[in-house]
Amino acid sequence: MSSARRSLLTATAAGTLLGALWFVPSANASQDAPARAETSATQVTQQARAMSEATAQTAADAADGTQLADTGSPDTTPYVVGGTLFLAVGAGFVVYSVRRERMGF
Repeated sequence: MSSARRSLLTATAAGTLLGALWFVPSANASQDAPARAETSATQVTQQARAMSEATAQTAADAADGTQLADTGSPDTTPYVVGGTLFLAVGAGFVVYSVRRERMGF
């Protein structure tokens, strides 16, 4: 494969990736109702109240024995198998690339 073709393939892959990322939803929120006008002191008080409620909830969860993101399912087999599979495929690509480089392609 010539170096010009390799550059073209790289550019095509990069363009495809950027095109795919174009469709990833953004974090911009839409607003159905007009924004409320609040003073900053009210916002600070609300934030402090929310923090104290979150701390109380965390303490209650710790006493309850639950943990963050506890789905209730102890079966992690699909995640282990999937992770191992992706690791093996990645290692295979590295080995393949090293072999091609040594053979002079």
